[in-house]
Amino acid sequence: MDTDSDTDRDDDRPADADVDALTAVRSRPTSHRRAAPPRRAPAGSRSSRRAGPEPEPPLGRAELRAARRRQLRRVQAAVVVGLLVLMTTVRGFLFQAFSIPSVSMEPTLHVGDRVLVNKLSYDVGSVQRGQVVVFDGAGSFVPERDDPGFFGRILGALGLNNGQDDYVKRVIGLPGDRVACCDAQGRLTINGISLDEPYLFPMDLPSRDKFDVLVPPGRVWVMGDHRSRSADSRAHLADPGGGTVPIDKIVGRAVAIVWPLGRAGWLPVPESFEGLTNGGAAGD
Repeated sequence: MDTDSDTDRDDDRPADADVDALTAVRSRPTSHRRAAPPRRAPAGSRSSRRAGPEPEPPLGRAELRAARRRQLRRVQAAVVVGLLVLMTTVRGFLFQAFSIPSVSMEPTLHVGDRVLVNKLSYDVGSVQRGQVVVFDGAGSFVPERDDPGFFGRILGALGLNNGQDDYVKRVIGLPGDRVACCDAQGRLTINGISLDEPYLFPMDLPSRDKFDVLVPPGRVWVMGDHRSRSADSRAHLADPGGGTVPIDKIVGRAVAIVWPLGRAGWLPVPESFEGLTNGGAAGD
């Protein structure tokens, strides 16, 4: 019996040795075990969708500059559009630029000069002699015309397209004034007082045409500084109003030359107008 039991074993190691080896493996510390690689979530799983797209690589310096230029151009375009809208809106309330189209106001204003016109002047005060004004000649110098339209008003606000019937002249006579040409020295007279005009074009006479006009209520008598080249109130004596212009047709007072920069400056009232007496209430 002893001989048979010895031949049933596969090796000569005692059974106790196998038990000890198994116990040692089970009791090995977890820190000595090899870590399993992390499991990746399938492409369509919930965890992969939650992670979101990978961040884009940072832009280079050239790309950043190009992006800033594009943004600046967008801002500039928005500013230009805003200014166009603002100028068109403000046109009816504050200021407007006008381009001088002729030589009739030389040497005060030259062809191509742009003047800034204060449209509030006669909303808060009365028109005065000696002021340079822009007025709508429709109904007094020329027949009435149709409205220029939206784009025409935009160009007019920028001083690029004045109204077809807009004129620029100097106010000489107010409502109730008696304006005549001329005294013994060839000067204009206003209410019997002679007027010195140092702003006239060199070698020009105050007027070659004789006239004696009583300015009607609510109207003014206007003349250009280049008298020999100006078709002003004298040229419209036979027209409705006798060459005078309704005050409510005055767009505003030209207060300054704004272009070209070499000629920029204010347009004050000449001192020679200060000593004149009123023939009537301004604006009557």
